[in-house]
Amino acid sequence: MIAPATGLVSSVLGEYGEATRTVLFGYLPDAEPRRYLYDLVADYPRRGGRAFRPSLCIATARAFGTPVEVAVQTAVSIEMMHNAMLIHDDIEDESEERRGKPTMHMAEGIPIAINVGDMLSMLSMRPLLDNRLTLGSELALRILVETELMARESAEGQALELGWRRDNVTEVAEADYLFMVLKKTCWLATIHPTRMGALIGSGGAMDLDRCIRFGFFLGAAFQIQDDLLNLEGDATAYGKELAGDIREGKRTLMLIRLIACVGVPNASACEASSDGPATSAPMAT
Repeated sequence: MIAPATGLVSSVLGEYGEATRTVLFGYLPDAEPRRYLYDLVADYPRRGGRAFRPSLCIATARAFGTPVEVAVQTAVSIEMMHNAMLIHDDIEDESEERRGKPTMHMAEGIPIAINVGDMLSMLSMRPLLDNRLTLGSELALRILVETELMARESAEGQALELGWRRDNVTEVAEADYLFMVLKKTCWLATIHPTRMGALIGSGGAMDLDRCIRFGFFLGAAFQIQDDLLNLEGDATAYGKELAGDIREGKRTLMLIRLIACVGVPNASACEASSDGPATSAPMAT
């Protein structure tokens, strides 16, 4: 009997997430300075989460028959990089909560949070270097090259979103939003993990660009759902402050649609009526 899809997904996320976390914590230094760095480096990973990204990497590799332990180093790097970017994203978005607790910069201050994110990002390279022992130097180097591509795509997408907010850009179309999501969300969340799983599973034989279309649709659906949860989700289950996207002035699909239907002045009135102060300038009228 085939298990229900929701049960199967939860089971896979649980199994591959646990495999990832077990190896990940071995890459976090047990050293000084603990109070201002290494204890904090472990903070976001210890808060849990779905481990969606590393699980997608492992699941794709497993589809080729590759054992979990062969793909787990790359999955660990993806999860570490994800947490590093979360720390920096929370600063850039002025977010207050992450996984039900105060964000790093709210608890420790912006300078320390930036340094912790930098260290976690650098530590994420170590599992990729260790891939030489299991995958060989050539495949390990290809994974490093792919990781650099993912980081560049993600930064370009983040730049678009931050720029739109800073400059109060209101002429953002749905296609612009989806292009930004492709870069900011999809490359790290779905495209890169799938490409890495396929690269490992096929031994480098598969055309990785075939993963982009699948990763885009999955990642865009993931981002739109997250945007919706930010508006009307359960605060406890969501783990972040509700309506934060509105207060931050993020150009979500819903806000873009609102502007298209009622115009900028009325959309600005809706934005101003949200709970709490806006952290970006109001939309230009």
